[in-house]
Amino acid sequence: MAINLTKGQKINLAKSSGELFKALSFGLNWGSIEKKGWFSNSKEAVDLDGSCAIFNKNKELVDIVYFGNLKSKDGSVKHSGDDLKGDEKGDDGIDNETISIVLETLNPAVDQIVFILNSFRGHDFSTIPFARIKVRDGIGNGTSVIAQYDIAKDPKFNGFVSMVMGKLYRNHEINSWDFKAIGEPTTDQKLIDTVATVKSLYLS
Repeated sequence: MAINLTKGQKINLAKSSGELFKALSFGLNWGSIEKKGWFSNSKEAVDLDGSCAIFNKNKELVDIVYFGNLKSKDGSVKHSGDDLKGDEKGDDGIDNETISIVLETLNPAVDQIVFILNSFRGHDFSTIPFARIKVRDGIGNGTSVIAQYDIAKDPKFNGFVSMVMGKLYRNHEINSWDFKAIGEPTTDQKLIDTVATVKSLYLS
């Protein structure tokens, strides 16, 4: 059963057997906004953009993977592509965008990968009916969900269009990976500005 994460919660991403995961997927799922009219309702498309910023142990930016750069330099981190609408018929449980990471082939210099969410058309997060990040064991929608973190319908997100969702980082003590749910909105308007905020505030 998947762990429902709360803000600030950390989990170790080693299997109960002690075996390390070979690959992980970070899926984003969200819905379009219902617009009520006099005679009928309609759906307004919501374009959220999931991205990740990749850093080495010296906190230097190694790469950014997003809809404009779908693959990291070493090919281990991949983005599924841009979803411009969100779920128009309610939550179908299928990830709208996915960032997959093959841990076995990841550049050994990589120490932290931070996941970022931007609302491209300026819909603030408090208006989106549902939005969550899922951590999956392996690559693809058919893989099991290890943990998930709901990131929408919270009053603190009112007026914000950029967010630091969480980070994957090396646990050097046990030679494994941990994930931390961050869930902090930022005042940034552009991805590159959010990456700068991540570097100054959310790296360990």
